[in-house]
Amino acid sequence: MEILEAYLDRKHRELRLINDCLRHPLPLACPRSVGDVVRRKFQLTAALKAEHAHDDWTVTETAWAHPGQLRIGPFEFRYDYQRADLDVRGPSFYELQCSAIDTIYTASGMAAISALLLASMRVIGKADILILPGAYGETQEFIEGYADRLRMTTLNHARDAAVSPRSSPSILLLDSSASAPAFGAGLRSMDTAPDLLIFDTTCFSSGSGRIGRVLRRARELSIPVVMVRSHTKLDSLGAEYGRLGSAAFVDWARNVPGGSRLKELPAETRNAVRLLGGAALPAHFPPYIGTPLYRELTSKRIAAILRNSRRASRYFAAALPGLTAELHYIHGLYVTVSSQQPLDEAAARRAAAEMSGDLAGAGLPIQHAGSFGFDFAATEWFHNPTTRRYSVRIAVPDLPMAIWGDLITAIAQWWSAHQRQVAVSRAKSRPSFPIGRGPAASVRVGECPSPPRRRTS
Repeated sequence: MEILEAYLDRKHRELRLINDCLRHPLPLACPRSVGDVVRRKFQLTAALKAEHAHDDWTVTETAWAHPGQLRIGPFEFRYDYQRADLDVRGPSFYELQCSAIDTIYTASGMAAISALLLASMRVIGKADILILPGAYGETQEFIEGYADRLRMTTLNHARDAAVSPRSSPSILLLDSSASAPAFGAGLRSMDTAPDLLIFDTTCFSSGSGRIGRVLRRARELSIPVVMVRSHTKLDSLGAEYGRLGSAAFVDWARNVPGGSRLKELPAETRNAVRLLGGAALPAHFPPYIGTPLYRELTSKRIAAILRNSRRASRYFAAALPGLTAELHYIHGLYVTVSSQQPLDEAAARRAAAEMSGDLAGAGLPIQHAGSFGFDFAATEWFHNPTTRRYSVRIAVPDLPMAIWGDLITAIAQWWSAHQRQVAVSRAKSRPSFPIGRGPAASVRVGECPSPPRRRTS
């Protein structure tokens, strides 16, 4: 178990890595608290971006003033008008032993998968696209609303994932945001050898063994693979350096037969990125990517998050019986808690904000934030596109286990009190009464808070 002193020393190394990318590094003392870590990390990344904007003032959307190639950290960029032809040279975000990865960088993860799906329709035509239960909601929304040539089928992980032979081409979308059973069903469905595997790796560390296993299995079955990813979350040391996504074509020359139309997919995806205006911004590439120290520190961050996630899953299962939605996502980055009464989006959002506000007021490292991978716990509303139910998501942070233990205890106490309050409000038949404030911000870890008093005004 990592003690606070070792944790702060590790965080100091992360801060030094970012600070050393500045042309004029700032004085940097060892942090003394989790709050100090969070504040200093975001200050340093802001300083990096500000320094880039100040020193490289000739860099615009259209390259006209900087001679040769623009360079940011280990990345080199070449482009002309509006970055429509953006070419990026630099280290891969992935830690993989592949013979060739052709990467197209985009302005976000959704920009990458949207362009790829549009290009797939143009290359393949009508096709079946198999998705996992709980796959990323916006991806499903895009397929339903804008990919009318793709017939979406949700795999049923309750049975063995054998899929009957299909007369039309098929695409398997393997999504790292699914539950563990659903992801297992997706892996088994690879045995049917779809024409294309789209692997959304966003929720897996870039060095995850699961990514390597999927690629090895696809190679055994000669399935062409495109990995799509948002780099905003796990790839910038928890600092959300900038919006960045990618589509990576893995061993394309070897895996795609010479006469297959899939050969055209990388070029068609680039064209879709150009026409949709979804090219990446050079300023959003973290300059500390690719070094051995970065790899080491990122691996330790993710390992700490996964340890904390396993502990949270066990604790919430025991402390919140009947009040959990999903505790066993394949990625291990967050858990979801549910309500005795069905939630809508507004109620889930309000509960997430109130819980984080109350517990942060008590001095605990938690914030209302719609992402994950931070050095603090993050709460937000969550919608399961398969069950169509709303819940509250708790993103697990990289924290010392003792502090995380205090935090999950306080979360369970708050959520239990919140549910009692909802039950009382329902019993008094006041449906227009909004969900009120949760336990008082003065709640101390280890104490069971009393339900809040009703508002009188």
